Amino acid sequence: MAKYLITGANGQLGTEMRHLLAAKGVDYTAYDSKAMDITDRERVLEVVKQDQPQVIYHCAAFTAVDAAEDEQKDLNWAVNVEGTKYVAEAAAQVGAQLVYISTDYVFDGTNSGEYEVDAPTNPRNEYGRAKLAGEQVVQAALSDYYIIRTSWVFGQYGKNFVYTMQRLAKEHNRLTVVNDQMGRPTWTKTLAEFMWHLTQTQAPFGIYQLSNDDTCTWYQFAQAILADTNVEIAPVTSAEFPQKAYRPRHSVMSLAKAKATGFEIPTWRIALAQFLQEVDGATSKLD
Repeated sequence: MAKYLITGANGQLGTEMRHLLAAKGVDYTAYDSKAMDITDRERVLEVVKQDQPQVIYHCAAFTAVDAAEDEQKDLNWAVNVEGTKYVAEAAAQVGAQLVYISTDYVFDGTNSGEYEVDAPTNPRNEYGRAKLAGEQVVQAALSDYYIIRTSWVFGQYGKNFVYTMQRLAKEHNRLTVVNDQMGRPTWTKTLAEFMWHLTQTQAPFGIYQLSNDDTCTWYQFAQAILADTNVEIAPVTSAEFPQKAYRPRHSVMSLAKAKATGFEIPTWRIALAQFLQEVDGATSKLD
């Protein structure tokens, strides 16, 4: 019987979580969508009853924000809401704690200050609506839960903004990046460590918000990512870079509740530097 169970085991966060638990030397099981499709209620119940975990790190999610607006709207809802409901119900049946990952997109981005955990939600895209509904099904099924809202996620094990900028920098001499959306980047390692921290310190159950500290625009983030290149980066407005899904203009979430647990949060610049160093190290080992 493993104490910990990870959903979305091969995703960006799930992979990070697997590496963290392996480094801790703890017993865990991990399932990707082939081994446990979370939209299959019976399979979810079967696996969770079989493993009897004490903690479920629910990393499985649909994250294609623009696709969620139209052609994959149903899949977005099936995974982020129905799938989350099945995982939460299974957790309740075996008495497991559940850690669910939500998003800054539950807010509309019109607040000039920081969003507190109890601030009114008002998602303005389909992804945000589904993730908020996911929060609600977790709260309906369980009392022993941690909901963690995060933003601008990057890490070693999946597609993300850092890798996109690095790839584009090899293909173009000049890049344009939006400069009127303010937020906080989040390294998957910081997020995984916070997930572990909450469950190990027996922090009060409820909603938390976690990203790396300090704020930036996507343009400023891109500048930091490509600081050692000769690529020109030009700031543009969101209107000049239209996307299907609405993006919050100011989705800076308060980290006060997370910090109050005793968890030390590095700034996004420190996190980015450590991430780039680790990726460079991993690449050099392969050469």
